[in-house]
Amino acid sequence: MKHSRNNNVILGGGITGLSAGYVSKLPIYEANDIAGGICTSYYMRKGEKKRLSEPPKDAESYHFEIGGGHWIFGGDPSIIQFIQNHSPFKRYSRKASIYLPEKNIFIPYPIQNNLYYLDKKSSAKVVDEIINVKVTEYKILTMSKWLKINFGQTLCNIFFHPFHKLYTANLYHKIAPQDPHKSPINMKEIMNGLRGKANPAGYNTTFIYPEHGLDSLMRSLEKECNINYGKKVVKIDIKKKIIKFSDSTTIGYNKIISTLPLNKMIQMTGIKIGEEPHPSPAVLVINIGAKKGPKCPDDQWVYIPNSNTKFHRVGFYSNIDTSFLPKSNRKKNDRTSIYVEKAYPENSKPNKKEIEEICQKTIKELQEWGWIDEVDVYDPTWIETAYTWSWPNSSWKEKALKELEKNGIYQIGRYGRWIFQGIADSIKDGLMVGGAFT
Repeated sequence: MKHSRNNNVILGGGITGLSAGYVSKLPIYEANDIAGGICTSYYMRKGEKKRLSEPPKDAESYHFEIGGGHWIFGGDPSIIQFIQNHSPFKRYSRKASIYLPEKNIFIPYPIQNNLYYLDKKSSAKVVDEIINVKVTEYKILTMSKWLKINFGQTLCNIFFHPFHKLYTANLYHKIAPQDPHKSPINMKEIMNGLRGKANPAGYNTTFIYPEHGLDSLMRSLEKECNINYGKKVVKIDIKKKIIKFSDSTTIGYNKIISTLPLNKMIQMTGIKIGEEPHPSPAVLVINIGAKKGPKCPDDQWVYIPNSNTKFHRVGFYSNIDTSFLPKSNRKKNDRTSIYVEKAYPENSKPNKKEIEEICQKTIKELQEWGWIDEVDVYDPTWIETAYTWSWPNSSWKEKALKELEKNGIYQIGRYGRWIFQGIADSIKDGLMVGGAFT
């Protein structure tokens, strides 16, 4: 079969791919049958298992997202305006906490700025350790060591180490430090927090979310794009410049804009880097619609260092906006729409029976905490590449990106470039790179 090599194409129809396709008008090839990637919204009626791609006309459904809550923070004013043009949004102020089950207490996030909530002996010890930190010259600086250097052993024992053990699927003592903006260090705010007067801190103190859900933003962009659905890439022949899909079809290409995970692209192209790929733990996201329990938090999300089921975060969609609830429950606000996240090592997906058992154990634990009561609906999703961590002193990412570029493949977006960024920056990536191919 002859293939045209004059085609430039986009791989992946998530928010970055849609943005690139919107401005470039290049064809997009998406593995799923709907756009949006892990930011895809869907809807479920009480007691039903079927996912609806749009809310039913009577609005009697829970609103969930494939990868858990994705809120839009930061971003250039021009990108925020771009979002506004496609989907009007609301602004929100963050309310997040750390929950310590063994003590049954909530501590506002970030914990280092809210030491007032700890007992006086512990809080005094934490401050002493932060002030009098002794930095050792480590040949290899890992996340666990970085946390200890900055926050001291006491606070690491209480929160940082057990939380990151769960969050990173036990990689925190091996991977490099990352995203320091998520755990800001400011002695003035730490001291204010001892008196219970902490100011909001961190990267997402305020955020926005489309009034009609992320799917409204996706659909608006989708209308302006040329998307080919059901096209999962399985192999890329960089010599013949041919892309092979799981349905056995192939296309030729000239250049590729790829939003697919960097490690997967290296595998599919067969390029040899000579270094171990950076790790990418998976996550099981369990969406739950339920009656509120007597102790249901009013936080938008809660970080949990110790849970019997080993989940590390619970987000409350409906604490951000009641539109995530069935219409008949919005005024009463007697229900809650939540997502639970549990991380796993790469290539360790549980089977269907094991996932069901995890769902039941998670529901039971949340009921024991009093956060939820009877469950109306629950729905798990497996995200194989959920996090992008790095090995210390490794140049794998830089080499991988460079080798792909040599072969006419340009990686963009959070997973494509292997970098933490939010939706706003992903849109910016797509528009900039897509514009270069117009």
